[in-house]
Amino acid sequence: MHGSHTHSHDHSGQTGHSHAPADFGRAFLVGVVLNSGFVIVEATFGFLSGSMALVADAGHNLSDVLALLLAWGASVAAKKPPTARFTYGFKSSTILAALANAGLLLVAIGAILFETVNRLTDPQPVAGMTVVVVAGIGIAINAFTAWMFMHGRKDDLNIRGAYLHMAADALVSAGVVIAGLVILATGAAWVDPLTSLMIVAVIAWGTWGLAKDSVKMGLHAVPENIDESEVDNFLSDQTGVEAVHDLHIWPMSTTETALTAHLVMPGGHEGDAFLSGLSDELKHRFGIGHATIQIEQTPGCSGGC
Repeated sequence: MHGSHTHSHDHSGQTGHSHAPADFGRAFLVGVVLNSGFVIVEATFGFLSGSMALVADAGHNLSDVLALLLAWGASVAAKKPPTARFTYGFKSSTILAALANAGLLLVAIGAILFETVNRLTDPQPVAGMTVVVVAGIGIAINAFTAWMFMHGRKDDLNIRGAYLHMAADALVSAGVVIAGLVILATGAAWVDPLTSLMIVAVIAWGTWGLAKDSVKMGLHAVPENIDESEVDNFLSDQTGVEAVHDLHIWPMSTTETALTAHLVMPGGHEGDAFLSGLSDELKHRFGIGHATIQIEQTPGCSGGC
């Protein structure tokens, strides 16, 4: 039996789940600072004005601040060097952070929902003009943050996520403005908690997706953007490959994917050039940036070699 390995360590950001480029560091910083400040302002005025819609929107904005921090953290963690104990580095910390994010959001949803239901059964006076002004500022901040990420959204998954979160926030804030205008025009206080319920539904939908994806990553499921059978067929079609076994594909982090596989090649292979070329193809075809391939020359030698 002849064994050979190749390792392709890609930190360039050109995998299927890309790293945030360095030039977006400032965009992340500005976005986090602006939106964190606005969360505090919006929540404060929400309580002062009696508007649960503003409080719920502040919760939604907080969820997107956490999402920005996760995307930013993923780009930073990818640059941390491995250690003797943490041989993959600290990339998988982004998966733990995503799980924690989902947990915090569930707590926030419960708190907002409890107060909103109370407001529906016993509507309180709402300062409609305060709601309109504060939510209007929210539209401007979220739209500006989205604009900072706009030109990178097609090339980087993290940047696309940041852009979509901020654009969605601007639309939610617009809904709160409309609710404030309706309250000003009609005095219908029930419009505010109803708007809050709609925002909670938006947060819950995003939280479910985040929780589901992070749990899958934690369980080392094959990433959504990779078809395991296609990878298997690609490896099987290589010249001289008689069989493929022990194929594993899993996320090392929210931005990197790894693969291990055993290829049965009775006639051997061409050496490092074959292994290097195979790793490059796996990276460019499937976004797998860290591939480990073992070559076996004895057919049927699975598991025990």
